[in-house]
Amino acid sequence: MVPAPGKKIYFISDFHLGAPDAAKSLVREKKIVAFLKEIESEVDSLFILGDIFDFWFEYKKVVPKGFTRLLGSLAALSDKGVPIHVFTGNHDLWMRGYFEEELGIKVYHQPKVFEWNQHTFLIGHGDGLGPGDYGYKRLKKIFRNPFCQWLFAKVHPDWAIAIANYFSRASREATGSADQQFLGADQEWLIQYCYRKLSEKQIDYFLFGHRHFPIYYALNEKSRYINVGDWIQHFSYAVYNGATLELEIRPAFSQP
Repeated sequence: MVPAPGKKIYFISDFHLGAPDAAKSLVREKKIVAFLKEIESEVDSLFILGDIFDFWFEYKKVVPKGFTRLLGSLAALSDKGVPIHVFTGNHDLWMRGYFEEELGIKVYHQPKVFEWNQHTFLIGHGDGLGPGDYGYKRLKKIFRNPFCQWLFAKVHPDWAIAIANYFSRASREATGSADQQFLGADQEWLIQYCYRKLSEKQIDYFLFGHRHFPIYYALNEKSRYINVGDWIQHFSYAVYNGATLELEIRPAFSQP
């Protein structure tokens, strides 16, 4: 499989819509929608690598309020035949059918391998991969537990979202300035994860989000690790044209 002539595959991640407040989130949402409109004529398929929202939980009959512009833009692209793939992140892992049923979007809860033009890609959000971060890995098992999700669904959405927003803010404060610099291959857990996977199978491109810092790192002569960054500070994304993959940053979007 290869992108259609003149078309490209786009990879983008970590919008965290809803944070830090509705007003600032709306400004960011409009920039994302403008970007999607800009690439509409050349996008072959779109991959969103997680944390679209700062919190997202689908009740049986209810989804979180807001984000209408983005959801409408994604629906419009999907209706035009553009395949859209979403990987759940640690902030929006509670997707339970809404995107598939209402928007025609494929949703993945684990990293997945794709192949285009004899290039092999391993794509995912990136949370909980590699060594370390054992506290989060234990917490993730709780988040994914069906019984725990059933219990949480019994909490009124007003209370549930307030609780989730509190923990989301605490998580960002704990991260501190780690998102602002490359920590070195030994400290970048996703790089360590890539090396482990390479010992099992040849992968040409590893693409992840989660890190909030755009990274293009040569693992060896053939393999590359790309973190597509975020749309909070860096406004970065990756593009594959069928032959090469590039990491791009749009500084203009960072302006108020």
